[in-house]
Amino acid sequence: MADTAERNADPHVRRLRVYPVKSLDPYESERATVLPEGSLSLDREFALVDDGGDYVNGKNERAVHRLRSAFEPPATVRLHPNGEPDAARTFDLADDGGRADAEDWLTDFFGYPARVQRNERGGFPDDTHAHGPTVVSTGTVERFADWFDLSVESARRRLRANVEVGGVPAFWEDHLYPSDDREHVVGVRVGDAAFEGVNPCQRCVVPSRDPDTGAETPDFTERFVEHRAAEKPDWAGDAWFDHEFRLMVNTRVPRATVGAEVAVGDPVEVLDERPR
Repeated sequence: MADTAERNADPHVRRLRVYPVKSLDPYESERATVLPEGSLSLDREFALVDDGGDYVNGKNERAVHRLRSAFEPPATVRLHPNGEPDAARTFDLADDGGRADAEDWLTDFFGYPARVQRNERGGFPDDTHAHGPTVVSTGTVERFADWFDLSVESARRRLRANVEVGGVPAFWEDHLYPSDDREHVVGVRVGDAAFEGVNPCQRCVVPSRDPDTGAETPDFTERFVEHRAAEKPDWAGDAWFDHEFRLMVNTRVPRATVGAEVAVGDPVEVLDERPR
């Protein structure tokens, strides 16, 4: 385990990103509020689903990568195919008519019916057991970019974290879950908000794809696993690493944190381990 000075060098929130429409482009904010179901305000508030109720997302629909979006709070989204800004349409997703128009446009884009769902209490998280904000360090984003010769911004768009922590080394976020067992969590304070780090995030196919085209990076999983195994810090431990295809940290939210705000510049402090 690294010493206290290394663990808490100068951790602070460098970036806050939420994804108002699940699987689409991020919205970068200076501050966000913790919602009743654990997510940050606006994060995955809307989701696209097909007629069977399954998500239309990057995991199962490659065309999502060719769809550009720009979000304006509280609920306006501008959509266009990648490389075709002149074809953009703007929709108010809070309005029934605007949402219906967006669904018609999306149905034409994907070639099958696509519907827009909304959950203002906590969105549509990827991990329903650890549905707090995801955390990664800037250093880790940069190392991931180096592994695959990517720009740092492309790496951010592939990893899709909510809270990016600056002032610390790569893989610092591996302090935010227990290294020895799966029966505890690690407390972490971000400004006035308290979270619990649960586990390193198991990655899916999305980070392997170019975020603009959907093109696959050759041998992505093999290269990822090789680098992660070689560079995983001692403090990460082995409890969660049944495989090495994990990067970023999932959190959950104590009830007392609901309504708290987190903001760019907030200090980040690693607290104690506690039972789940």
